[in-house]
Amino acid sequence: MNKISKALISVSDKTNLETLLTILKKYNIEIISTGGTFKFIKDKGFDCIEISEYTGSPEILDGRVKTLHPKVHGGLLADTDKKNHQIQMTENKISQINLVVVNLYPFENKLLEGNSSFDDMIENIDIGGPSMLRSSSKNFKHVTVLPSPKYYEEFINEVKQNNGATTLEFRKRMSSITFCETAYYDSLIANWMSEQNNIKFLDKKTIPGKMIQKLRYGENPHQESSVFEIINNKKGFSNLNQIQGKELSHNNYLDSFNAYSLVNDFNQNDKVCAIIKHNNPCGCALSHDSMLAYQHALAGDPVSAFGGVVAFNYNIDEHIANEIIKTFYEVILTPKADDKAKKILF
Repeated sequence: MNKISKALISVSDKTNLETLLTILKKYNIEIISTGGTFKFIKDKGFDCIEISEYTGSPEILDGRVKTLHPKVHGGLLADTDKKNHQIQMTENKISQINLVVVNLYPFENKLLEGNSSFDDMIENIDIGGPSMLRSSSKNFKHVTVLPSPKYYEEFINEVKQNNGATTLEFRKRMSSITFCETAYYDSLIANWMSEQNNIKFLDKKTIPGKMIQKLRYGENPHQESSVFEIINNKKGFSNLNQIQGKELSHNNYLDSFNAYSLVNDFNQNDKVCAIIKHNNPCGCALSHDSMLAYQHALAGDPVSAFGGVVAFNYNIDEHIANEIIKTFYEVILTPKADDKAKKILF
């Protein structure tokens, strides 16, 4: 068990922070903090030491440099089981920091908003935050790290059960989660920077995926599956909304993605319909006439189309809806269905 004595808190998202502060006060845990987080903590009536007072160095360069200091990272990275680390900590007047509560500048939110300037995006690239998260995660043997408010409740239960301490098992788990968080964050930045410089094919590529649903099973009942979305600020499959129907299966998602990709691979001035089942095309047709595009796609293999996915790159009206319901489909994909079509379909 590792008894927590000192916490460093620096968060952009202050959700449920007051609840966390209450439990830290209960176990007499000293708090160090930065900037807006320090002000929030003091305004809520909790004791706190500002980071510049703790390190003896001011926050500089408009806040770009505030936690990049030996007293911070020495306190996070010290292996206190090693005698030479203990000696060096004493020589450099470094104290152990054994709890880190950090979440990062909202780069992802700015990306999704899609209207931030280049300079604003650059200023939302966090440097100190990922550095603290990585330092504390590396030293999980001695440090507990919380990279998001979603883990506060679990942490609170942990310290209550262990009288202000955390178990090695809990710290290792949080370390693993945190490295995933920082990797995801960096991948968003890397891909955005590549787009800004029009670099399509790099020697190394990272894909920022966020889980949106854990499925009951995979392609077959004995397999596991989850759905991840690739975050960006453009319209795409990740931006689709399910407006009716049961929970989608692994095969539903797979067929839907392929059908969506197929119909959007054409000129948007053409009306395209595709029908996919078990990852195989039953039919795909292009026409200037909305109804003919659907009918020709269905004619490709009307038997196999039963239970498949039908996708359109154009809006559905009541006439097409009346044709669609003559065949059973697991999923219908369309940019928009008018009110009359919705009544027919749903």
